[in-house]
Amino acid sequence: QVDLVEAGGGSVQAGGSLRLSCKTSVSMHGYNCMGWFRQPPGKEREKVAGMYMGGMTYYADSVKGRFTISQGNAENTVFVYLQMNSLKPEDTAMYYCAAGNCYSDYDVLSRDSYFSWGQGTQVTVSS
Repeated sequence: QVDLVEAGGGSVQAGGSLRLSCKTSVSMHGYNCMGWFRQPPGKEREKVAGMYMGGMTYYADSVKGRFTISQGNAENTVFVYLQMNSLKPEDTAMYYCAAGNCYSDYDVLSRDSYFSWGQGTQVTVSS
């Protein structure tokens, strides 16, 4: 099991930036990809960004050029970050980080690839 804890959400005006972080609690032996998903109010959870650990990154069209997913390591802990720039009101959502096993480019942005999810962190963008 992988325990994930997100942080960094908050309220910001349109055009602003936020950096989300996701901390894992286990070694890198249970999964090979991590992703960020979001759930806007009243809507289904949707893809945002994903990456193979130490490898390629993938983005939903709606966030390309504005969001960046990256990885950091410290003392047997893996962090995955989501830098969000040029935020828009439509980016308002609960953001979730997830860990899973991916075997294709498609898998990295598919919810079905992920077996462990964090509790989420709220991002609110006002106009």
